[in-house]
This record gives sequence, C-alpha cells and structure tokens, in this order.
Amino acid sequence: MKIEKSLILVVLVAVVAWSLGASDDQVKIGFVDIEQVLATVDKGKAAREELERKSREAQGRIAPMAEQLEALQKEYQAKEFVMSEDAKRQKQLDMVELRNKVENKAKEEQGQLEIEQQRLVQPLLEQLDAVLKRVGRDNDFSTILRIDAPGIVYHREALDVTDLVIKTFNRQD
Repeated sequence: MKIEKSLILVVLVAVVAWSLGASDDQVKIGFVDIEQVLATVDKGKAAREELERKSREAQGRIAPMAEQLEALQKEYQAKEFVMSEDAKRQKQLDMVELRNKVENKAKEEQGQLEIEQQRLVQPLLEQLDAVLKRVGRDNDFSTILRIDAPGIVYHREALDVTDLVIKTFNRQD
C-alpha cells in the first residue's frame, strides 16, 4: 500500500516537473479568497444588504406569531392549576398548533431567503469567474487557486491576488 502511494507520488512529481520543464514560460500562481471578494465588492455589499433587509422583513412576519405563542404559554402556566382538564388539553392543542404554524412559517421564510440568496449571488459568481479569467490572462498567471480549496494549507501572502480581483471587479461597471 505504501509502495503504491510512493510510486504514484513519484510519477506525479515527475510528470509535473517534466511539464514545467517542457515550457519556456515562467509558472506564475495566484491565490484568491472568494468569500472576501464577495463580501468586499460593491455588488456583493449591495446583495448582502438586500439579504439582510429581507431577513429582517421575514423576522418581522414571524415575530407576531412567536409573541402570540409566548403569551399563550405564559397564560397556560399562570392558569394551569385552576383550569379543568378539558381546558388544559385545549390550551395545549392550541399551543401545539401555533408552534407548528410558527415553525412552518420560519421554514417557509428560510426557503425564500435561500432562493433570494441564489438569485443575488449566482450572477456575482458568474461575473467573478469572468474577472478571475481576465486577471489571470492580463497578469500572465498560469493558474489562480482558491485559498479555501481542499488541499491548500499554505500560500505566501505575496501570491494572494484577492485585492487585485476586487479592484478589477469594481472597475468593470
């Protein structure tokens, strides 16, 4: 098992070395933090503000129901010992029904927020893809890798092109 892994690693290193030696071009690698780009570019900030606004609106639609449930629970606790068994059962059913409505409304609102996030973020990701290709081409990068990609455990700060990508993204408008 170890021999197979070692052999594969040796072959991989040989192939990479051969491919690098086969070209006269200098290999230039850059790294980009996609999350930082999306959080920093003007369109990303606008999308985040819109999502936050929609989230506040959704919470505003859920809050009255949650407050009603809380009031019902407090009323039940205050009157529990003086209520008949039928009244207790009815109050408990009312609370369960209202709790289910609150949970369903919260799930519905969360689903709508996820749809909105996709609607707002997908075009940004498509634009970012084009910007990354332009930055790579215009600055003679052999490749640009995501900092958060699996397998990348270290990169030199000097190779980070995130700021360049942000400036290029914001200039395209």
